[in-house]
Amino acid sequence: MNVLSLDRERSVKVPLRVDEGGAVRVGETRVSLLSVLAAFQRGATPEQVVHSFPTLRLQDVYAVISYYLANRAELDAWIAEERLEFERVRKETEARCGHEDIRERLLKRKAEQERPV
Repeated sequence: MNVLSLDRERSVKVPLRVDEGGAVRVGETRVSLLSVLAAFQRGATPEQVVHSFPTLRLQDVYAVISYYLANRAELDAWIAEERLEFERVRKETEARCGHEDIRERLLKRKAEQERPV
């Protein structure tokens, strides 16, 4: 019978990279770390995450989730910061673009088009 030889010094590389826009991506895909962690936090298994994002490799998802579990406090704080930044940018964009004004103009145009001639 063969005995398993464990290389305890060997570590698993976490397949994360920062893209040119500053987003943290998993492996060589465009799938964000936030997307993977959000799915995991909703209860998805690594297999379900890969099913939802077929460009991901299963071993990469396991590595990312393992990294998250080992560094949960730090990553939860990072996720909270990312969400705050997203909300700030969303509100700023809505204020600048005037969605309410656009909605009102579209409704007015629709009403004019539906009016009998």
